[in-house]
Amino acid sequence: MSSRVRFPAVVALALLAGCNAPARTVASPPPGPASPAAAPIAARVPLFIRTAKGERRFTIEVARTPGEQEHGLMFRERLDPDGGMIFPFSPPRPASFWMRNTVIPLDLIFIRADGRIARIAADAKPYSLDLIESGEPVAAVLEIAGGRAAELGIAAGDIVRWPG
Repeated sequence: MSSRVRFPAVVALALLAGCNAPARTVASPPPGPASPAAAPIAARVPLFIRTAKGERRFTIEVARTPGEQEHGLMFRERLDPDGGMIFPFSPPRPASFWMRNTVIPLDLIFIRADGRIARIAADAKPYSLDLIESGEPVAAVLEIAGGRAAELGIAAGDIVRWPG
């Protein structure tokens, strides 16, 4: 076959092969971690904080398992004003958190083994990868809606009680 005949034949075969190719679609982003709907729901319990302005009551989720603690409040688009999540540690240990995949600002309340608040990291910035550290060994960390600690007069030294 001459090169004049071969070239059109090759082009024709390429065009025919292209007709059978699947339609090209726009790629969607790769699936991310599980959404909140897919996350296990932690147990809900009452929690009380005794402040200088009186006792404050919350209904919180308890993140006991490694999976619950790893997922925490990530992907949540809202949090009830008197809701939250507590992360208990036994034995007490230094703790550090970040806001990766956390959509809403949170107050992180670091709680000593005696129930006293060691420190509060107020209004932690959503999606931040900056570490938020306890600064000392703690028995638990409570996450509540950003700004609520100041709004309710919750401060270092206040006493936290919960059935945990």
